[in-house]
Amino acid sequence: MKGGFFLTEKKNSFLKGALILAAAGFIVKVLGAMYRIPLARLIKDEGMGLYQMAYPIYLILLSISTAGLPTAISKMVSEDVVLGRFKNAYRIFRASMVVLAGVGICLTLVLAFGAEWLAVEVYKNPKAFYPIISIAPAIFFVSIMSCFRGFFQGLQDMTPSAISQIVEQIGRVVAVFILADLLLPYGVEYAAAGAAFGPVVGAVAGLTVLIMVYYNRKRSLIKKVHLDEGGNLESFAHIINRLFWFAVPITLGGLISPIMSMADAAIVSSRLQDAGFSVKRATELFGQLTGMAVPLINLPVVVTTALSASLVPAISEAVVLKNRSMVAERAETGMRMSIIFGLPSAVGMYVLAKPITMLLYNNVEAGLSLEILSWGVIFLALTQTTTGILQGIGKTMIPVKNMLIGAAIKISINYFLTGIPSINIKGAALGTVVGYLVPSILNYTAVVSWTGLGIDLNYMVFKPAFAAGLMGVGVYLAHGKFMDFGITQNKATILAIALGAAIYAVALIVFGGIKKKDLELLPGGQRLIMLLSKFGVFRG
Repeated sequence: MKGGFFLTEKKNSFLKGALILAAAGFIVKVLGAMYRIPLARLIKDEGMGLYQMAYPIYLILLSISTAGLPTAISKMVSEDVVLGRFKNAYRIFRASMVVLAGVGICLTLVLAFGAEWLAVEVYKNPKAFYPIISIAPAIFFVSIMSCFRGFFQGLQDMTPSAISQIVEQIGRVVAVFILADLLLPYGVEYAAAGAAFGPVVGAVAGLTVLIMVYYNRKRSLIKKVHLDEGGNLESFAHIINRLFWFAVPITLGGLISPIMSMADAAIVSSRLQDAGFSVKRATELFGQLTGMAVPLINLPVVVTTALSASLVPAISEAVVLKNRSMVAERAETGMRMSIIFGLPSAVGMYVLAKPITMLLYNNVEAGLSLEILSWGVIFLALTQTTTGILQGIGKTMIPVKNMLIGAAIKISINYFLTGIPSINIKGAALGTVVGYLVPSILNYTAVVSWTGLGIDLNYMVFKPAFAAGLMGVGVYLAHGKFMDFGITQNKATILAIALGAAIYAVALIVFGGIKKKDLELLPGGQRLIMLLSKFGVFRG
């Protein structure tokens, strides 16, 4: 059905939607990483410290309001749309808007009224009051924005969400610098407050985009609603009950990561000091792990984060249709894409760990943490994808329990290994890898059990692993040769990364790790198939 607000064309597969979100997520991640460097130069160490006091609190409260509800909206809307229940799908959207607006207002007020207490009693720094209260309104606007995103994702239309994410981040970055620069003459606390107000401006900009898209398509929406003569509309109370029943476990799962980050800050630094390191040295090592290595392993999983968001409505649709083969096929595609993107990222980061940290941070020592942490990319990618699959089939508590098990093991490893002087920060890196490994295995077992998924290990694992191995050898040798030819290390690293991507792509296709049907799902896939067919890669 072409042009419809509810039903997009089938060629807009969930994988295409995931790639759209992934492209937007990559842009957002790059902008988010880059703007902190000039901001630190502008407002200096104290200003960044005040800004960082406000931001983690904002993220935790934001997780409460937006971690689970948008996913619940996308799942419920997707289920109604596939059944042709357009009236009820729209009713879910309206009920969700009321819920998220209410939650957003409450959490905004909590942060605003608690700002002085947090600054004086918790941080022991009255200057922190200004950035904390400045960032508070962002929670309300992001909550409303997440309702629109959940609705559009439920329609399996990822473009509005992707555009709004980019606009939101651009608005945030621009506002951060303008406001921080304008307010700096009045004091560093006011400059930090200006920077903290950036997320508010970004959220308003992103929300404006979504509202414009919504009203542009509203006529088509109302037409579908009027044509739907079905009865049995859910009451607002029943919709809200379903929303929270589905969203609460996801929200709890979303809170595990930021809470674990806070726990890491306390445990790792303390145990490094127990191992004989000074406070300054323990802080440096912790910064290398969490401030340099961890952001790098989070970059490749932008793809799997998008896959997870796209899988929820896609799997839900297949479940409603009672099509087990479709559920299994989409689950298999999602997991295989995680491995295809995760394996080369892990191998590449391991082989070029020290050159990469020199290129980005001018810090070779941070490469020691990245060498170990790099293998966590594969397991983090699988954890995210399998979580999306389990949420799609309605088993929301399973990934939460598995994440808690992984978190408990991670804490234990961090505590015991980091306190050993010869292991030190490498113990925390290993703990993080195992912390992702455990839930990925447990989630995978649950997915196989609940979907009846059959795994072709040769196609899903061995062939991509072989291609990634060839890439790793090629990158290692090429980087050394580039250096022998007199090319500077940073340029050699960039060239080696580009060469590695080419080697992996060619090896994956040549050895059958990716097939013609996979490329057909990608934007521009038909053109790529035609090009490769000319070289005899695909026949028949």
